[in-house]
Amino acid sequence: MKFTEDQLQRYSRHIILPEVGELGQIKLLKARVFIVGAGGLGSPVGYYLTAAGVGTIAIVDNDEVDLSNLQRQIAHNTGTVGKPKVESAKSTFESLNPDVHIVPVKERLTKHNILNLIKNYDLVVDCSDNYATRFLVNDACVISKKPLITGAIFKFEGQLTVVMPGEGPCYRCLFEEPPPPGVLPSPQGVGLLGVIPGVIGTLQAAEVLKLIVGAGELLKGELLIYNALKTSFRKVKIPRNPACAVCGENPTITELIDYS
Repeated sequence: MKFTEDQLQRYSRHIILPEVGELGQIKLLKARVFIVGAGGLGSPVGYYLTAAGVGTIAIVDNDEVDLSNLQRQIAHNTGTVGKPKVESAKSTFESLNPDVHIVPVKERLTKHNILNLIKNYDLVVDCSDNYATRFLVNDACVISKKPLITGAIFKFEGQLTVVMPGEGPCYRCLFEEPPPPGVLPSPQGVGLLGVIPGVIGTLQAAEVLKLIVGAGELLKGELLIYNALKTSFRKVKIPRNPACAVCGENPTITELIDYS
């Protein structure tokens, strides 16, 4: 692949990094990433992957932009209130980098469509805001052997980890089952500091870029936890559970479960 003069200028700060270089930038331009959610986490993930030149980015979300979203969901603006989030995000990201093709998927993610939706993508980034989707995405990625970068946010905190099927633990090794409906408060009911998804989403994007170019160590087998009130980060080891229902030695989940 031969870079245009515009591309050499746009990606110059990547290309001069020995860990990325021209080959790494070519890998980025050829990469295909699937993002689940166009909200608080999906916004910074999409922004930075687009800026980096990730060639094809699909975004699935079935929601419309609401005024209450704008405190944290930076892919959207006042002018896109009422419009589908995936269309708003597509417009925002493609205006940032014309090299990148954004594929908007305005659908509700279910056990019936997820495997087909992700099958042509290299990896998945889970930016959802509920446990039902989080477990569905984890199971689909393990079954289809797709790398997964999953993040979550709550009030003043956030967390993320990387799931590499066959190489380490999955999300179910950390949390075996989603909590029953109504046990935990929803983000809508307790609030969220607007910058938290920016921090966690940016870290998710960094793991995606590292994975694509093959640089550094991935956050595999560890959960990174951020606390904004304490300005602290800590890592928690995630041991692989040999009895895990989806990635264990004798998995019992061979077909997807829809918890919603």
